[in-house]
Amino acid sequence: MDISFEYYKIFYYVAKYENITKAAMVLKSSQPNVTRIIHILEDQLDCRLFLREPRGLKLTEEGKRLYAHVAIACQHLLDAEAELCRNKNVCSGTIELGVTETALHLFLLQNLHDFQTGYPEIKIRIQNNTTPEILKSLQNGRLDLAVVTTPFELHDALACEDLLTFREVPAGGPDYAALSDRPITLKEFRLHSIIGLGYGTASYEYYRKVFIEQHLDYEPAMEVATADLVIPLLQNNLGVGFVPEPLAAPFFENDSLVPLTLNVPLPSREVKMLWDKSRSQSRATATFCSYLRERCQRNLPILDPENESVAGN
Repeated sequence: MDISFEYYKIFYYVAKYENITKAAMVLKSSQPNVTRIIHILEDQLDCRLFLREPRGLKLTEEGKRLYAHVAIACQHLLDAEAELCRNKNVCSGTIELGVTETALHLFLLQNLHDFQTGYPEIKIRIQNNTTPEILKSLQNGRLDLAVVTTPFELHDALACEDLLTFREVPAGGPDYAALSDRPITLKEFRLHSIIGLGYGTASYEYYRKVFIEQHLDYEPAMEVATADLVIPLLQNNLGVGFVPEPLAAPFFENDSLVPLTLNVPLPSREVKMLWDKSRSQSRATATFCSYLRERCQRNLPILDPENESVAGN
């Protein structure tokens, strides 16, 4: 099937704006011409791509499936075109970055500001999701770079570098202070309502393995969609849970969270940077990777649990 890329480009803008007039303005074309091209594309693909509704156009199921692929291709080509058109001596471009909630708060937030100050011409589009979903998007070409938390299975096509090592600590709200005067077992810990991330996240898989090693099932009583929801739920005495130590520290100091102690140490976790080895990196992505490596080499910020005792031990 020999279909002009220009037809797909026109389809992309019509689908994006759900309006032929807006698409025609962006494309610097006429409305009749855009309409004609869409009809030609529908004929060549032998399916209907749009439905006309009072508020504009809506994609059909076939149109949605086509747009899922066309949008990726068009965005990559438009980004490449924009990057090549700029001054070659100025580092510019767009980075599609996938990041987990924990990696964002522990590592990226404190580094993004300085990077943006040093490289204002580089745009970063951040997509927040679970580790498995981010890695899937990276393998499918939807992302240039991923910064995620362990554990995960590394695909052969992906390159991986360590950015940060951290540990998580058990905690509860003020009502759980009575549990903090002695080490408790995981069996005792699970008698209380566990608050944590749900199935399909790296955190869930991590604690599932920790509990299995003690011949226990890991069954959160309250599952949350994002890691930043755990702390406020713990503060309101809705249960117990595990929190990255750097994020929990200020709440331990003001007594809105109570640190708990387990009789077994928790394995450390890592924040890692990944990219697809089969695809060449843009100058913007390579610059950002180098920047993150430099921050690690300067030990900003690396948390090494091997140099610290496990809480309460």
